[in-house]
This record gives sequence, structure tokens and C-alpha cells, in this order.
Amino acid sequence: MIISERAEEILETLWVRTEETKKGPADLGLAQTDPAIEELRGLGFIRMDQDKITLTPKGNSAGEKVVRRHRLAERLFADVLDVRKDLVHPVSCKFEHLLHGGIEDNICILLGHPTTCPHGRPIPPGECCRKHGENAGKIVSALSAMKEKQKGKVAYIQTKDRGKLQKLMAMGVLPGMSISLIQTYPSYVFQVGQSQFAVDKDLAAGIFVRTTSV
Repeated sequence: MIISERAEEILETLWVRTEETKKGPADLGLAQTDPAIEELRGLGFIRMDQDKITLTPKGNSAGEKVVRRHRLAERLFADVLDVRKDLVHPVSCKFEHLLHGGIEDNICILLGHPTTCPHGRPIPPGECCRKHGENAGKIVSALSAMKEKQKGKVAYIQTKDRGKLQKLMAMGVLPGMSISLIQTYPSYVFQVGQSQFAVDKDLAAGIFVRTTSV
């Protein structure tokens, strides 16, 4: 079910108020003229009692999902895309509205089912988290975090050092290329195509791999 961005923002605020800060019903105030309020009431997500607004069980469930999408977006921008800290929240506010149809679960799996956002607030678990349980793990990992003999395909390279980026590209380390880790000590030795290369941990930490096997 797709609802307006404004309605999602209200759901998010109400859920945090109800479940995390435990402040109870919110004052309706000037919000009573907001079209999003009528939208949420028509969907059965909220109930209004005089000048108070409360989430219904249906609305609570919807609000939890909105919060989950927002905090997963924050983790994606902070951990993978290396977005500046002061931009993580505002960018995530816009991006969360696009995460529908199970896309948020794909991001959750990609990130290894994180339990908190970059600000330390809990991320409500999804069905994918419950299915994986203790066996949950990232499907994209830094080469430096992989096990010997583990294989996969290069997902992306993360480095702000142009020299390091050019060095890795010259080795053939490009998104989509098959890669396997041969050894981790005394240096990280990996194979791309028919060639093998040895790099230090710092360089290996910048190669992110979508793993396939051990």
C-alpha cells in the first residue's frame, strides 16, 4: 500500500512517540487541517479523540515499517555510500519513501541485518531478519573480512584515494568481476581472472565483494 510522503512522516513520528519515547497520544492542534491526517484516518491507521491522535494497531504496524525503512536507509548511506554524517538523516528522509515492495528487505540482507541505525536507535526487524536468525550475515563484505578460499564478485570499491582506486582498477578489480581470496597472511592475496595480486589490509578493506561461497 502506497501512501503520501506526508502521511508516512506522521506515522513515523507517532510510532516513535508511542513505542520509543512512550509519550502517548499526540496533540492534534493545527495538524487537524492537514490532508494527510484524513488520509491516515480513512485508512484506519489513526483514531482521533477530541484533540488527541493515536495510532491504531494497524497504524502501529505501518509506522514500524516506515521507521524500519528510514533507519535502513541511514545505514545504507552511512556504511556503503559513505555520505557525510550531517547529510545521512535528510537524504534518508527522502529515500525511505522509495523503499517499498520488499526493497527494504533486500537492503537489510545486503547490510547483514543491522540492529541499530548510525545514531544508535534500534532498527525494527523484518521478516528477513526472523528467517535468517543467528545465521544472518552480510552478503557484501570487504575483502579483508572474507575467509580464505571464499569467492564472489566485486560489488564496489570504496576509497577516497585516487591513487589506490587507479591501482585496483589496473589490477582488474572492477564491479562485476569474479574474485577469490587465496590467503590473508602476511598479505592479502586474491585472484581476478587468471592473475593473482598481493595487497595490504588497507587496500583489501576497500574492495567490497558480493560473496557466493567458502
